[in-house]
Amino acid sequence: MRPSRGEATRDAIAVAAQELFLERGYDRTTMRAVAERAGVSVGNAYYWFASKEHLVQAFYDQIQVDHAAASATALSRRRTFASRHEAVLLAWVDVAEPFHEFAGAFFKAAAEPTSPLSPFSAESRPARETAIALQARVVEESSATVPRALRDDLPELLWLLQMGVVLFWVHDQSEQQRRTRTLIRRVVPLVDRALRMSRLPGMGALVGDLTNIIKAVRA
Repeated sequence: MRPSRGEATRDAIAVAAQELFLERGYDRTTMRAVAERAGVSVGNAYYWFASKEHLVQAFYDQIQVDHAAASATALSRRRTFASRHEAVLLAWVDVAEPFHEFAGAFFKAAAEPTSPLSPFSAESRPARETAIALQARVVEESSATVPRALRDDLPELLWLLQMGVVLFWVHDQSEQQRRTRTLIRRVVPLVDRALRMSRLPGMGALVGDLTNIIKAVRA
């Protein structure tokens, strides 16, 4: 199905913004420049995106789509939880690498609690849900046996871990973010071990406390 005229305009503005972010960086990209690149009026650009931050949100949404696509092949070839989890986290680093140079500017905006760029904002909900759904696929299609009490909340916990990796990645100045890749390869086995231990007798109470904390924070 062909996109509507409005959808095509919105997509053109989002693509123009992404191009300019790469060429000029976040701070030097203006709504006027984006409008000119997209071939629309400034007013039209503001009609579809209320601010430059909302343009970045569209970029985040696309990153999630690209990440899911990059993860698909790796997931189809792996069965163990650890191998699937590692592949998905590394795929995110690969997809995001071209944008690392100006990731710090994005993070400054996202760190503001009222910003639409916050990973916990209403505007970020589509990207957040896409990322959590990918983590659910990591778990559900793996050979891991997850305790019933942890099953529903584990994908969100893995997403929160990914947010920690993203924060580390933002500050990682090593070539091709080598330190972030090393962190992933060392953290994933620990997560896998903790998941295995959660099935041991006597661990039920601890798992229950953990899920109760998640529910309390979510509420």
